[in-house]
Amino acid sequence: MKVCLKNYAKYLTEKEVAVVKQFIQMLQNEVSLSKDANIFFESNNNNVPMTTGVRLPNHNIHVLAKDRLLVDVLRTIAHEWVHEYQHQKMGLKDTDKIQDIGGPEENIANALAGVFVKKFVKAYPLVEKIIYGTN
Repeated sequence: MKVCLKNYAKYLTEKEVAVVKQFIQMLQNEVSLSKDANIFFESNNNNVPMTTGVRLPNHNIHVLAKDRLLVDVLRTIAHEWVHEYQHQKMGLKDTDKIQDIGGPEENIANALAGVFVKKFVKAYPLVEKIIYGTN
């Protein structure tokens, strides 16, 4: 399984991209995807219906990256990664209606995203300044 990052150079520094790649490796170790995925970094949500991120069919994840701290971008990546996992490994279908506020799939993604960001910072304390924008 591989992850292809798209449009990142517009919004992330080289250091931030390295951190994102390290974070994705941790996500793959925690909740592994079996199919390739694309992560698109976006400047606004006009073209894609989302707030800060969305998982779309064909294993595409879109993340709002412009003018956000890297920690927020990582949390959004993790949240949408969990949704992709729910589709790939837990039987959720693109045609299934899910409750986006307070529904079980959304609550799981919210909780795990927070857990994964905390685990990442704890495991890699040297990235803390980069992800919190204090480098």
